[in-house]
Amino acid sequence: MSANQFCRRTRREFLWQTGGGFGAAALTGLLARDGFFASPASAADAAVHAKPGAAAFVNPMAPKPPMLPAKAKSVIFLFMYGGPSHVDTFDYKPKLYPLDGKTIPIKTFGRGGKRNEGRVVGPKWDFKQYGECGKRVSDLFPNVAKHVDKLAFLHSMYAESPIHGSAMLMMNSGRILSGHPSLGTWITYGLGSENENLPGYVVMLDKTGGPISGPKNWSSGYMPAAFQGTVVRASGTPIHDLDLPESMTRAAQRRMLDRLRAKNQEHQAQHADNTELAARIASYELACKMQQHAPEAFDLTGETAETHKLYGLDDKKTEDFGRKCLLARRMVERGVRFIQVYSGGAHNDDNWDAHTDIVANHTKHAGNTDKPIAGLLEDLSRRGLLDETIVVWGGEFGRQPTAEYAKGTGRDHNAYGFTMWLAGGGIKGGVSVGETDELGGAAVSDRFHVKHLHATILQQMGLDPNKLAYFYNGLDQKLVGVEGAEPIRQIIA
Repeated sequence: MSANQFCRRTRREFLWQTGGGFGAAALTGLLARDGFFASPASAADAAVHAKPGAAAFVNPMAPKPPMLPAKAKSVIFLFMYGGPSHVDTFDYKPKLYPLDGKTIPIKTFGRGGKRNEGRVVGPKWDFKQYGECGKRVSDLFPNVAKHVDKLAFLHSMYAESPIHGSAMLMMNSGRILSGHPSLGTWITYGLGSENENLPGYVVMLDKTGGPISGPKNWSSGYMPAAFQGTVVRASGTPIHDLDLPESMTRAAQRRMLDRLRAKNQEHQAQHADNTELAARIASYELACKMQQHAPEAFDLTGETAETHKLYGLDDKKTEDFGRKCLLARRMVERGVRFIQVYSGGAHNDDNWDAHTDIVANHTKHAGNTDKPIAGLLEDLSRRGLLDETIVVWGGEFGRQPTAEYAKGTGRDHNAYGFTMWLAGGGIKGGVSVGETDELGGAAVSDRFHVKHLHATILQQMGLDPNKLAYFYNGLDQKLVGVEGAEPIRQIIA
């Protein structure tokens, strides 16, 4: 090597090449000893990923102490798939009414691309004041409106993408690209589960089907599969893969499950030093427990007639979503960490995606969900569960104040500004934070990105959003990204 070539080498190349690479090896050893490569994630993670024979198996879903003082133990995320219109639900914009039908200059960005003007669609429902806080709520949600003093409204949410797939991934995983762990995964990864017989992370889909991108929205990404969401059904057999033969008596089912459980425990004890095999056996163990305990958790016959009516189970219109909300309360009681309930599935007007007729679309979906959501808030409150349960309401984005087409009342997607609300789990009630402009086109004050919402939920659950991490692909990956995000302190009690 010439002198000129030697001088042109970088310091990294020098360390790597000098002495056959032993300089780099020594440096790596020193850095590792000082904790440079250590992830600030849970200590249990090391045992989960240990090589066979290196360490005893540690159940990844075992309860773990919170990193911070926790205000909440569980989360119920009511996901309004498709993008509900904030200006027709909770974000009162009186100046929109007289502009109905007029074309005005306004910058929008949705499915139809970027535009500089549009025809205004005035709100199609009246807004009335409710509660001690005097919050104005649309006539679409007369039952939820009775609980405004429990709710914290975020009127200045924004995100990057106005397209369903990437926007849903952002709301669920903090990224617009697939392959990353979802919010429920991060929570179960950080805290484990308080119930050994049910999944720590449960997803209930709309009866019309799942959302776009499907399982990517509740994926564990690059984390172990133990932390991914489990899809359960609100009626019939909750989890078909765990169904037992109908011909077996309950006593026979119990005996068979007890034998399987005992055998799995025996194998787990014998192979405790083989973490990969032990993890697989632990998954069989959970399956056995779920076969035995899931039917009881999903059996609503023990609930009172008054409770059924509270959730709208006596009305065909509200029965489906009401059943899911009631099951969410039962799972919270049983220690499930994260429950996500979808309103809307499939495509077009099967969800909140009101591109043609806002009245028909939102009347349908709000009518299906208003009473069940109010019932859930009431039931959690009177049972003392709301104080330790965060309830989140919202979709992947909002909708524009202008029409998408030359005719009709449909609105295009709006990621520039939209509304979400939270309740319980140390969240202030009766407050509204942030604003969109006078027409609801974009967030203009106290703007909050989706990552700020995630940071708020994590902190209330006792997890430091800027320290909860998982080492992957050379980085300490975080739900809020490597740049971090602060919680929305204006809504924290």
